[in-house]
Amino acid sequence: MIRKLSSGEYRLYSRKTDPRTGKRRNLGTFKSRAAAEKHERAVQYFKRH
Repeated sequence: MIRKLSSGEYRLYSRKTDPRTGKRRNLGTFKSRAAAEKHERAVQYFKRH
């Protein structure tokens, strides 16, 4: 899940909430949305391999 920050950067959050904090886990901050989407695909791949 990608959200745009007020600074203009994009942050990738986990889809599920973290049971310890009740919030979504931060999976990285990126300058462009395309970079965040690319990393999201990589994360999904490694979850299954």
